[in-house]
Formats: sequence, C-alpha cells, structure tokens
Amino acid sequence: MKKKTDLKALTALIRSWILRSTTAAGSGHPTSSLSAVELMAGLMFGGTFKFETKNPGNPNNDRLVFSKGHASPLFYSLWAAAGAVTEQELMSLRKFSSRLEGHPVMAFPFTEAATGSLGQGLSVGVGLALNAKYLDKLPYRTYVLLGDSEMAEGQVWEAIQLAAHYKLDNLVGIVDVNRWGQRGETMYGHKVAEYEKRVKAFGWQTIVVDGHAMPKVLAAFKKATTVKGKPVMIIGKTLKGKGVKLFENKDGWHGKPLPKEELDKALKGLGKIDPSVRGTIEPPKVGKPAPLPAGKVESMPLDKPIATRKAFGYALTRLGNQYPIVSLDAETSNSTYADIFQKAFPKRFFEMYIAEQNMAGTAVGIARRGKVVFASSFAAFLTRAYDQFRMGNYSRANIKVVGSHAGVSIGQDGVSQMGLEDLAMFRTLIDSVVLYPCDAVSCDKLVEQAVKHRGLVYIRTTRAETPVIYNQNEQFQIGGSKTLRSSNNDVATVVTAGITVFEALKAYDELKKQGVNIRVIDLYSVKPVDVSTLQKAAKETKAIITVEDHYPQGGLGEAVLSALRHAKAHVVKLAITKMPKSGKPGELLEYEGISAGSIVNAVLKTLGL
Repeated sequence: MKKKTDLKALTALIRSWILRSTTAAGSGHPTSSLSAVELMAGLMFGGTFKFETKNPGNPNNDRLVFSKGHASPLFYSLWAAAGAVTEQELMSLRKFSSRLEGHPVMAFPFTEAATGSLGQGLSVGVGLALNAKYLDKLPYRTYVLLGDSEMAEGQVWEAIQLAAHYKLDNLVGIVDVNRWGQRGETMYGHKVAEYEKRVKAFGWQTIVVDGHAMPKVLAAFKKATTVKGKPVMIIGKTLKGKGVKLFENKDGWHGKPLPKEELDKALKGLGKIDPSVRGTIEPPKVGKPAPLPAGKVESMPLDKPIATRKAFGYALTRLGNQYPIVSLDAETSNSTYADIFQKAFPKRFFEMYIAEQNMAGTAVGIARRGKVVFASSFAAFLTRAYDQFRMGNYSRANIKVVGSHAGVSIGQDGVSQMGLEDLAMFRTLIDSVVLYPCDAVSCDKLVEQAVKHRGLVYIRTTRAETPVIYNQNEQFQIGGSKTLRSSNNDVATVVTAGITVFEALKAYDELKKQGVNIRVIDLYSVKPVDVSTLQKAAKETKAIITVEDHYPQGGLGEAVLSALRHAKAHVVKLAITKMPKSGKPGELLEYEGISAGSIVNAVLKTLGL
C-alpha cells in the first residue's frame, strides 16, 4: 500500500521551491504561483489526479493545462514534488540551457500545450476533453488552471459555452481568484460569487471553495468527479503571494521575484521544510483508444469547373479512412465544404460555431492527442485567431487551417468578407507551410500533402468555380511549383497562384498573339517557395511579374522577392492596392489591376514594348 502524501509538508516544500527558483532566476511570477499551491497540490496528490509519471504520453493519463502559464514555477515544482524533476533542475528556471522556460513549452514533457498568452488554455482543455469523450472514448479527465485576470478574455467564454454544449463532464476548470492582476485589482476582485453566477449561467456546475483550505479543496475535486452531463468549474478564493508576509495579498508584486536579501526570511516564514517529502500520484486506469469510425467516400466530379473550396471537402473525405482526420468548422461548413466530410464522418466533425479563437485552441487540444485536425472558416475571419494559431504552432500541434473566400474575387460580399491578409499572417509563423491551389486536382493533392506533413499548414481556397487544368496523375509537393507555359525565348515570367493563375493564362494567350512569349508559373507553394525554379526564371527572362489576389505586404510577391534576394532580377508586383468594394469578381480583378488585361499591360510596360 502506498504511503499517503503529507500535503501540508508538501505545500511548504513547493512554496520554498517557487521562491528559491524565481529568486535564483532573478525573474518570474512567484506571487501568482504561490496563490494556487493548495489548489494544485490538492488536485495532483490528493487522490483525484491519475497520471503515470514515467510515461507522460500514456493516453489514459489525466491532462493538466496551466492556462495561467506565468505560474510555471508552480507547474515545475509540482512535477518536482512528483519526483519527475530534480531540485537542481528547478534552480535552472528561465536559464538559456534549461527546459524550464518562463512559460511552459513542449521541451518540458509534462506540458500539454504551450501557454502564456492568457485566455487560451481552456480551449485547449475543451479539445482534450472532446477527444476523450467522443473520439478515443477514454476515461481520462482534463483539468485547466485559470487566472482570474484572464477570465476577462472573450475566448474563455467561447470555451465555457462550447464545453457546456458538448456536455463535457470530463472537463474541470479551476479559477485561482487571487484578486490582484498585473497592474492592480482584477475586474471582480475577491467577489467569487460574480464568477460563480456567470459560469453557472453558461451551464456549468460550480464549486466555490477557500483555495487555501486543503480539506475543502480535496472535497471539491472529489465532488467534481461525480458530476454528470456538464463540465465543472472550481472557483477558489486565494491570496496572491500566499505564505510570504512581504507580498501576501499586496499589489505591485506581479512578475517580481523576491530580492535575494529577503529570501532567507521568507523561507523561514514558511515553517519547517522537509526537502525529502514527495507526493504520490494515483496511476490511471488501463484503456485503449477506440478506433475512429470509418466513413463512406464519394468521388469528386472533375468533368466541369469546380471550386477549390469544394475540392477541399472531397479531398478531406477521400483521406478520412486512411488518416486520423478530425474536422472543425466555425459555422461555415456549407461554404468551406467541410460539410462533405461531416456527412461522411459525422462523429469526427465538431461544429465550433462562430468562435474562431476557441476553434483554434480546441484544434490544438485534439491534435495533441494524435489527431490530424483541420480547422476551416472564411479566410478573413481567421485573422482574429492569429494569436491562437501562433501558440498552437509553439505547441507543435499538427493542425491544418483552411481559409476559403479569399481575395477580392469573392465579389459582391464586399471587403469585410475578403481574406486579403491571410497569406502574410500564416507565412510569418515559424516552420509553417502555406499552400494556394488553383484547381480541384491541385487542391486534392495538396490537402493530401498537408495531411502527411507534421505541423501547421495553411491552405487558401477560392470561392469561384475554376477549370480543371491538371491531370489527375500530376504530382504536387510542398515547396514545389508548376511551370504552365514556357519556351526558349520567354521575355518575362508571370508568377502567380490560385484564382489569378487563370488570369495569367489568358494574358499568355493575348501576348502570344502579339508575338510576346511569357513564362507562367503556378507557385502553389507560397511557403516554402520553389527557389530554384524562380531563380532559373530570373536568369532566363528579363522580368518577373508577380500577381496575387492579396495585399502586397507579406504575400506571394514578397515570397518571390525573398527567394530572389541574391539574384539580379527585375520584379514587379501586382496585388490589391486599392480599398476593395462590392462588385462582380471580374470587375474587382480589373479594378485592382490583377486581371488578364492588367498583366498584359504590366508585361508590355515593364519590357518597354
């Protein structure tokens, strides 16, 4: 029989580690960590939390997300108390060579997702819980520690609402209501009843508790495991800086470590410290993830023009029986055509409603449990979730993002619906892949490449139906391109992707009538780009004309310029430079100077013809 954990001694030791590690680092958030010690130690070592410490990847382990990632000194100290981190390593906090960074990252094996940008952790928890309840069908529970300051973030309430909708009774949130934020008191201070009535109104079971009274904390977690049909929020009233007289429940200490001269006094104030005490975590139940249900696949019709957004839906469905694909959509599935996958694999599709930030975070949580997650919406609306995709990328989440209705070519809906910043947005993310197919075949092949690629991939799809120009046997690779028209006497090269490929082909035909030969390159991989093909074109032709249905900043044109930065190339960029407005797609392409006629004029003007 395992020895029962001495929680009182353990909390004192954890507090000492928090103080010592942050003081040694000369930075960090000791006060935000100290307030949640009883809440977290009670969870992990009080018999509720189930985890195999020697195997953090065990699919049966309960999951723990620190949404208030700045409390990382507590996070690391908890795992030290579990025997998974040495005291020596704790003292390496925030040092260059340490895996214990200022906020949790994936280098630390007990991190479920990178956190620190506040308001995102509960969405990750929703994804983890959805996976357990509806996909893997495992009994593990997900626990998310939230700070009271981040409860002002709208994304938190998006997650709260969706968790109730999906009846995630395997999800437990813990709000550390310590009253003080970074610059003063939080919105509701210590009025825990304000948090309770709001969370309860969204359909959660709430439990209000003195966050420093260990018996009450243990009882709250035990009660949380008995709730059925709804998620649980434990709301703990705590004191920031608990246990240290110098800054307990005082403003002005957020993100400030103890001065070295105050450390010994503070440690003595904690009482007797037993450095040998350790906590015991209960092992998880043994279970095996359920197989994902298969679906019925229908072939994509290629005998007439088809929009790449629709080709995406068919492609995802075609691949569904081969890969662990899960689809999320923000109430646009009948436009993004994720609904084709939904109809074929209804149990592997989750409606996220119009809440793109939560969709992004939820995608991260599901992906962290081994799924290939596609999150789709209009490209314009994905911009509001940039930070969430950024953090998902730092979480090494295998997510694929699909943005439809891109560019002015969507027509009459107007500028609010036109994704014109998306290529730039996703190109900036480290190690990301950005793909922009022009027809159904290229879209199908690139969706498959995205599935096979490990990491963040963005696929830009088009609203309008476009001709099928590629043979089904054509191969497409990440980092590649297709030269659609070329000769030995090309005077210029037009580099484009997506909808403007067809404008470039029209321009080719018109210029050929005038005796002017141009090369046309479909640069479907915007990141990484096909550097060798671009450099060859720059060497063999007099000018490079880039054409894109996107703003000039950060888009295809700048990707080409970057690839040619060491080449002697004359590059002219055609992009969206006027404020867009409603109109027919052809009118808007002409108005913005990216139509076939505009390309013809640009080539002739550039070459002085």
